[in-house]
Amino acid sequence: MSRPTWRTAGAAITAVAALALSLTACSSGGDTTGGGSAAATGEAIDTSNASGTVNYWLWDSNQKPIYQQCADAFHTANPNITVKITQYSWDDYWTNITNGFVAGTAPDVFTNHLSKYPEFVTQGQLVPLDATLAKDGVATDTYQKGLADLWVGQDGQRYGLPKDFDTVAIFYNKKLISDAGVSDSDLASMTWNPTDGGTYEKMIAHLTVDANGKRGDEAGFDKNHVKVYGLGLDGGSGGGNGQTQWSMYSGTTGWTVTDKNPWGTHYNYDKPEFQNTIAWMRSLIEKGYMPSLESVTGQSSADIFGAGKYAMITNGSWMINQMFGYKGVETGLAPTPTGPDGKRSSMYNGLADSIWAGSQNKPAAAKWVEYLGSAACQDIVGKSGVVFPAIPSGTDAAAAAFQAKGIDVDSSFLVHVKDGTTFLFPITDHASEINNIMTPAVDAVFTGKATADSLTAANDQVNQLFG
Repeated sequence: MSRPTWRTAGAAITAVAALALSLTACSSGGDTTGGGSAAATGEAIDTSNASGTVNYWLWDSNQKPIYQQCADAFHTANPNITVKITQYSWDDYWTNITNGFVAGTAPDVFTNHLSKYPEFVTQGQLVPLDATLAKDGVATDTYQKGLADLWVGQDGQRYGLPKDFDTVAIFYNKKLISDAGVSDSDLASMTWNPTDGGTYEKMIAHLTVDANGKRGDEAGFDKNHVKVYGLGLDGGSGGGNGQTQWSMYSGTTGWTVTDKNPWGTHYNYDKPEFQNTIAWMRSLIEKGYMPSLESVTGQSSADIFGAGKYAMITNGSWMINQMFGYKGVETGLAPTPTGPDGKRSSMYNGLADSIWAGSQNKPAAAKWVEYLGSAACQDIVGKSGVVFPAIPSGTDAAAAAFQAKGIDVDSSFLVHVKDGTTFLFPITDHASEINNIMTPAVDAVFTGKATADSLTAANDQVNQLFG
């Protein structure tokens, strides 16, 4: 599914936190066909006679018609159940979800995000699925490695079935690459380190062009008047997450965000591996090879790429179709660079579908969630060529669909899954508070208002949240 920048996500997380004290598991106005509040305690939901309407929300407009295909197939197999799908933009989605928790108007089932669900669990807004899945014989070991683990809370109960996953790769403008005398194979073999940036920084410098046509690695380059940046910046600093901005670099240094994942209780923003990575990112801005934070805030990095102003940009697999859809731009894909540990790296993020504890139609909601998490639905999603479904057969179907469009995702995005170079999105308590601390702290380094060692103080604030 499409994802926001971390800056936008952080705003949504903050909104969730602001509502936390007033949230209650209100009853919805939906169908009352059984499966009352007892199911929220973890008891098995009887899905054998499920019927009625299931309200299902998602935020990706590109996927609404695909999930309508799933809903139609589900209705054919379960004629007594109808799924009503509603799509909101990311900006409105979480506001409507959290307001719906309070007002009793939240959907029966909704697409959930890893940065949100821990707080929803704490608030008692999600239905544990374990007993129901066991009763219905639904296995949770059918997904790509690690994805199912992300949705098990600290209480040991499962709150979602994986629907898709994403990794990070490099999108590049083929004309700008060709004009620089660079080949596709050159991009596939880049190396990186936080000291001098390796061959990756050399490539970024060479691909940067100023208003006079001078490249970043040529004498006379004017860093204050750049026409094409060698590397774009995806909407912000990435805060304490940096999924599309810097996590693919820090992940090759041996650094981990937390002491364990999921549910770590100690953050590691004070480590030199992290701080050196952030300092290197700042150095790209200082040298004129990457745009400033101020210039990209509030802008669409994809549209800037589509305008021919970035030679390369790191971004997630949910952006594939948009990045390849710009007229006049021929887009290519390359894997992220190999780092100090001799491997590539990518954050491994995934979405899931969850049941609202206030749903008055839990039997039908549970049956729909089980279908969403099955190969039957995920193969339909995969064949659409929009995202990578969590079940391997759906992933394979997506790879084939992208290949049919002339897009090679195997050697860029899926290479991380094949080679085992993914690491899980960090999941802990206090997500909104951590974001409120780390986003301005990392922003300050990116803008030159603070040095990277200032992140140690921010890390101390974060760890104080855990006592």
